[in-house]
Amino acid sequence: MATLTVRQVIGLGRKDLPRCIGYYTVQKRDKSDVTIQNYKRGTGGRSSFSGEVVTVFGSTGFLGRFIVNRLGKTGSQIILPWRGDDARCWGMKPSADLGQLIMHEIDVRNDDDIRKVLKYSTAVVNLIGREFETRNFNYDDVHNVTARKIAKYSKEAGVKKLLHFSSLNASPNPPECFKKGGSDFLKSKYAGEVAVREEFPEAIIFRPADIFGDEDRFIRYYISRLRRYVNFKTPLWQKGQKTIKKPVYVTDVTDGVMSALNDPDAAGKTFELVGPGSYYLCDILDFIYKCARYPTGNICGIGPYFKARAQFFDKVQFLSHGYPRFVLDRLEKVRLLYLLCIHLYTW
Repeated sequence: MATLTVRQVIGLGRKDLPRCIGYYTVQKRDKSDVTIQNYKRGTGGRSSFSGEVVTVFGSTGFLGRFIVNRLGKTGSQIILPWRGDDARCWGMKPSADLGQLIMHEIDVRNDDDIRKVLKYSTAVVNLIGREFETRNFNYDDVHNVTARKIAKYSKEAGVKKLLHFSSLNASPNPPECFKKGGSDFLKSKYAGEVAVREEFPEAIIFRPADIFGDEDRFIRYYISRLRRYVNFKTPLWQKGQKTIKKPVYVTDVTDGVMSALNDPDAAGKTFELVGPGSYYLCDILDFIYKCARYPTGNICGIGPYFKARAQFFDKVQFLSHGYPRFVLDRLEKVRLLYLLCIHLYTW
């Protein structure tokens, strides 16, 4: 309708005046019916909004980048809590449309920061985890205390779905070999599962096996020169002949996450994410070294020298180029067989 001048409006009759004025008035709506779902836009895809707001803790890690990309593809608005340097989130901006990816600095020790990033969320994915301890955070702080906080405040905020990532072989009493008492990593992961169940009973818990893919921490761990001796020999427990692995590809894990978010029957269940095949660790390393054109067949047992070196790097972590590859707890965790629990679900 063309814009009317003041004189034209005055010249209109009583009969037409209410009808014309209706084009210029704004109807007030009841705020009680305003929800995120009311703002759905588009037919699907990155340039749409599905009505879902998903907070992804630990999004700057290896697995987080793939999950954020898939969430952006479905038109979800994604909140990325980060700490340290926000540059780690910049590479994920193309995953979603403009305004659909929100970065927010947090301190997991500050409860108010966690509440802020959960205020408008409909789903939460907790990927926070560490394979080594630091002077600021130990295993229990990362895997247990922080997981409990996220589950607790997610319940308070009215979050519909919470996905918590644990670890395969998580147990309160893992078997011991190199470290007295067993792996503290696996103990803290199990404690985190119990904490999440107490605070958010409907939470979905994932126990993934070793995940491989671009820039992973499985292949890169063994391909590193620091993981081997000078003569290219790779020390493994029992030469890798008694350790069975079921590695899973990263996109398969991402498919499981998306399926769990859309499946109402997944609430309150624990899933173990494993690959389709079982392999001896020594065979996996031979294949990796063959693809990398490294000498193959140079696998030996873990002797006292390598164990002492792992204990040394436990104390002096800065010598391992920013990523402690020789922590004793990882040697303890890696040697374990993958024992699937018959009472749990597999994906």
